[in-house]
Amino acid sequence: MSELRQDVFRAAEEIFEQRPSWVTFFREVLGVDGIVRQMYRTPEALAQFEQSPDYQKIQHMLAKLRENDADLPGGPREPTRVITVRLPKSLHESLKSEAHDRHTSMNKLCISKLLQQIDDELVPTEVGLGMSEEPAA
Repeated sequence: MSELRQDVFRAAEEIFEQRPSWVTFFREVLGVDGIVRQMYRTPEALAQFEQSPDYQKIQHMLAKLRENDADLPGGPREPTRVITVRLPKSLHESLKSEAHDRHTSMNKLCISKLLQQIDDELVPTEVGLGMSEEPAA
């Protein structure tokens, strides 16, 4: 394991041991200004780290905190935001069925799916959009 990976993992473990809310852990470790993105500044370096066993362990820490953080009162929280996602009826039904089978809400299932690593080759790009532009709603 490289020294940089060790340092990042050790920092994530220290934060995890403090038992923060999952939102705090995500923000401080995996968020835009979190330690992972501070240390792995290029998309290539970040993608390589995301393939490591250490990244998988960090994902498990996040999942454990989400499991233990079922709307606990108090603690540092962030305001929530709502997004609207247009999806085919068949995909909606599939998510609804999966949430039911997993004994969870669609919201929790979708957040779990959003937190997962995605292969760039599986994400269609928007033609004509610049790097800082967002598609119209």
